[in-house]
Amino acid sequence: MTTASDRIPVWLVSHGHVLSAAELAVTRRDRRKGLRGSKPTHEALVIENCRWVHSIGMRYPIDVAFLDSSHRVIATRRLKPWRVDRPVKNAVCVVEAQAGALERWALSLGDVVEVRHVNQ
Repeated sequence: MTTASDRIPVWLVSHGHVLSAAELAVTRRDRRKGLRGSKPTHEALVIENCRWVHSIGMRYPIDVAFLDSSHRVIATRRLKPWRVDRPVKNAVCVVEAQAGALERWALSLGDVVEVRHVNQ
């Protein structure tokens, strides 16, 4: 059973390659918090059942990849701190990461991102 601050460790995989270690936000609190209050890191955060994000309270810019029900990237954004983005139609999941991550991962529109649990 998870507690109020538990996050599940996962891997982000695309085209058969690991993009990054990540955490899956499980609780409502973690989903609302996102990366807010964190220090810049190379890990990402996955938020399921989500179609929009904001960067209010963030100390650094973030990259966001919006995924559809097939986990295909349908939109990307770079948000500066203290911004509110608009919802992305058909998005069901978001991946938040430090700005520059999507470029470093060579992640593009149409790519499929698999969220693998660490124990798989």
